[in-house]
Amino acid sequence: MAAFFESFGGLGLAFLGAALAVGLCCIGSARGTGMVGEAAAGLTSEDPEKSTKCLILQVLPGTQGLYGLVAWFFVLLQIGVFGGSGMQQLSVQQGLAVFASCLPIALGGWLSAIYQGRVAAAAVNIVAKHPEASTKGIIFCGIVEFYAILSLLATILLLMNAL
Repeated sequence: MAAFFESFGGLGLAFLGAALAVGLCCIGSARGTGMVGEAAAGLTSEDPEKSTKCLILQVLPGTQGLYGLVAWFFVLLQIGVFGGSGMQQLSVQQGLAVFASCLPIALGGWLSAIYQGRVAAAAVNIVAKHPEASTKGIIFCGIVEFYAILSLLATILLLMNAL
């Protein structure tokens, strides 16, 4: 197993962590926004005036994709991709540290986007039956969002100390 990591290299592990952070978060966001979009399209076909409230609900699970992109950006900053002096040479240990630092947002962002999509899709029912209470659905979604934010915070704090 050690030979595998050594052949992959520290830089490769760091890139893999960054790719998983952005990739899984975007997959989760696509799934979450897709679920809400399906529910919203059904309601909008019946009552087009409720589409704006549905659109707000649909955007919410998409934020995790942005959080993954922020984590990806932080990794690239840490390893010197954007610096003029070139990329750092990372040991396998350092690469694993960066990779592990990406796991909170990769997993937390991926899963919270899907579950937030489920909550937001259910909140479309609030809009359908009681449009004046749509902010309650947004609050329900915000509770799930909190855990995506915690995941991003954990990743950033870990990355700050990874190298």
